[in-house]
Amino acid sequence: MSLQLRLQYWIPQRAMSAAVRWLMTRTWRPFKRPFTAWFVRTYQVDLSEADHANLDDYPHFNAFFTRALKADARQPDADPDTALMPADGRISQLGPIVDGQLLQAKDHRYSAAALLGDAELAARFTAGVFITVYLSPRDYHRIHMPLAGQLIDTRHVPGKLFSVAPFTVEGIPNLFARNERLVCQFASERGPLAVVMVGAVNVSGIETVWGGIEVSPYATELTRRDYRTAKPPIELARFAEMGRFNMGSTAIVLLPTGWTIDAGLAPGDPVRVGQRFAARG
Repeated sequence: MSLQLRLQYWIPQRAMSAAVRWLMTRTWRPFKRPFTAWFVRTYQVDLSEADHANLDDYPHFNAFFTRALKADARQPDADPDTALMPADGRISQLGPIVDGQLLQAKDHRYSAAALLGDAELAARFTAGVFITVYLSPRDYHRIHMPLAGQLIDTRHVPGKLFSVAPFTVEGIPNLFARNERLVCQFASERGPLAVVMVGAVNVSGIETVWGGIEVSPYATELTRRDYRTAKPPIELARFAEMGRFNMGSTAIVLLPTGWTIDAGLAPGDPVRVGQRFAARG
């Protein structure tokens, strides 16, 4: 194992992430303004798409990192029978769920039951399909609905905070089923839907539009929240924002049998919110 991978096991993941969370929410202009400007230059962030292109409009770096886009910057695929990319980023992996397993990287598979924290829920996606999207630092960091759906429940699953950069995805087995994550289960007119927001080192928080900050605080045991009897029910439209990462990470979508991944999509491809990735039939 390389030294770079070994460091992932040795670093104080939660303490480091907490420190980053504190630093990225400082409003002191002599820090946040130069740091944000450096970040834009280093990662070549496209400010022309941002709802606010003036860096002084953001009270701290995290507000910039989770910035909204202009209303017309992204548009959903017009065919209502297609599932949409949940995030801007690059495809990490995609394809069929085979024998209850998802492909993480070459020679690495992991179980849907471990990822979702529930074998019964995982069974609903037997012979289904999945897509994993990696959000790099330069990307838009809000997560959107692949399909319209009603929220059934969430599972906050405790775990590690390994980096989700490509080198760790290729080198650390069961990475997405080991990292802390928020599993969101929806019921849609086209079957069950699961969207998993995976935490990572320096991912200082995961938020949802219905619950606010979900992570951190970091979990010590699996916590399930049942929304089936919520009044009014929590219903989100196709393409609607559902959550965001305070610092970047990975989103995974699981769909049941009956969906087909679009031909031509492959690991490494850049993708955008609203782009289609699968269709019925």
